Amino acid sequence: MKRVAIQGYDGCFHQIAAYDYFGRDISTLPCDTFRQVAQKVCSGEADYGVMAIENSIAGSIIANYSILQDADLQVAGEYYLPIEQNLMVLPDVEMEDIEEVQSHPMALLQCVEYLDAKGWRLVETEDTALSAKHIAENGLRHSAAIASRLAAEMFGLKIIAPAINTVKNNYTRFMILKRYDHRYSADANKASLYFKTDHKQGSLLRALQTMERVNMSKLQSYPIPSEPWHYLFHVDMEIDCFDDYIRTLDALQTVTSGIHVYGVYRKSENTY
Repeated sequence: MKRVAIQGYDGCFHQIAAYDYFGRDISTLPCDTFRQVAQKVCSGEADYGVMAIENSIAGSIIANYSILQDADLQVAGEYYLPIEQNLMVLPDVEMEDIEEVQSHPMALLQCVEYLDAKGWRLVETEDTALSAKHIAENGLRHSAAIASRLAAEMFGLKIIAPAINTVKNNYTRFMILKRYDHRYSADANKASLYFKTDHKQGSLLRALQTMERVNMSKLQSYPIPSEPWHYLFHVDMEIDCFDDYIRTLDALQTVTSGIHVYGVYRKSENTY
């Protein structure tokens, strides 16, 4: 059975992404932080890790690019998960019984229009799924949680109002991580890498001009902590022809001062 490290707890969105990607026949290892996810994969305690890297509303999770850079990890795949926030209560509780809503601050923010109209007291918690678990275990009849459908299923709660998030087309992209082994799938058609340029006029432009043969689907800069005001550039590129990808890498190496490929993998089939 595959062991998959996730950030979060039973019923969280990372667990849903892990189940969707690998199937239910896995063992998920909950972690408090993204760095712990990386540590469990690097140490061999987990076979894979699932780590959110960007959200369609909130944007990139910059700190996680630094984790990729620091850890000996390889990107083995990706998955896009639609984020749906649901209001859930104990099975015998009705809407008029609710006095407060508990959830992670980001989930509360994502549902602000719905919640503002109700006037309930809002309680910020550590995690969406833990909020559902807390209500279930303590039998809180006047509290509701905002969490995933999986959390409601796991903790025996009733979804009293589904999909209350304000923006409906909200997706999070997850990277599937493994220990670095340089093995790529035969049907790989996407690559993730970073490069570093020198601090001279036109350096970034020259680097970008080498990528005319591939579709660059993402470009993200993030700071180098040991070098103030210097940056690494993360690139995702889609590959139609592997020879063009190799030629692009060769050209990129000639105009940059450092390059590292995180992984070459199969692009998610459920890209939005």
